[in-house]
Amino acid sequence: MRADRLLSIMLLLQVYRKMTAHELARRLEVSERTIHRDMEALSISGIPVVAERGTGGGWSLLEEYRTNLTGLTEPEIQSLFLAQPSHLLNDLGLHKASEAALIKLLAVLPAIQRRDAEYVSQRIHIDASGWHNREEAIPALPFLQQALWQGCKICFTYLRGDNCVERLADPLGLVAKGNTWYFVAAIDEQIRSYRVSRIQSVQLLEQVAVRPPDFDLAAFWAQSSKNFTSTLRCYHSSVRVAPEALPRVYGSSRLFRIEQTEIVDTQGWTTLHLRFDNDSEACAFILSFGAQVEVLEPVALKQQIIELAETVLAHYKQ
Repeated sequence: MRADRLLSIMLLLQVYRKMTAHELARRLEVSERTIHRDMEALSISGIPVVAERGTGGGWSLLEEYRTNLTGLTEPEIQSLFLAQPSHLLNDLGLHKASEAALIKLLAVLPAIQRRDAEYVSQRIHIDASGWHNREEAIPALPFLQQALWQGCKICFTYLRGDNCVERLADPLGLVAKGNTWYFVAAIDEQIRSYRVSRIQSVQLLEQVAVRPPDFDLAAFWAQSSKNFTSTLRCYHSSVRVAPEALPRVYGSSRLFRIEQTEIVDTQGWTTLHLRFDNDSEACAFILSFGAQVEVLEPVALKQQIIELAETVLAHYKQ
């Protein structure tokens, strides 16, 4: 395991030229103390690793040093040949390039590893899209991608409600969430994200974009997603579900989240703890099951369902 990590450190330094112990520790999921021990081991073995201290410092290899020890393990080869989300590669114009790269890699693999790669690609397929995702028009995506590659500022217009607003931005990245693309940019010294399908026009400027030196796109998106999730409204309820209704409830779980499932009672009914966005959605969903779903908590929801049912009954008795 340590030999694999030492090789990984060498390859990371060869690719990124310079990395701090903290960055290496995060990438390799070890402590910074372990990284320092590994650097000492590499130095003793004759690998020219150099430490530069102070602001902007880090570990690096002497510039002329290169290694060809890039042998792939069997799991690494399998991961490369798992089906990629082709619709996202198509959006970026990279689908054909991805296929060509895999063909070239396949051609240079030894026969036994080539068989392993073909074996896994025929037995595991990954479809990253959901059943209910809607296709969105994203004409702005190629221009945003071009701005990112060129490192230039952009001026874009964005549809907010019924109004179109204009923004001057430093492009930082693109993120695909399911089938939906988001554009991440620095605007007025704040980092924000915009749904690409709502961007109406993009103008590339001659000014060079300013990218924060410590910006990490994946880390930003993870924190942004966490912040967004924490602001979502939620409404908790507990229900008993008849055995014949249980498959339909599970099949509709995109409308809510099942937070806990309890043991089936003597009548065969299952108790579920559900989380909806609000009480109205909970009421409408539970009422659609008639007597096959019974509300246990909260009492207010049970009363709300009774009142709604009485209203429906009164309407049809007219």
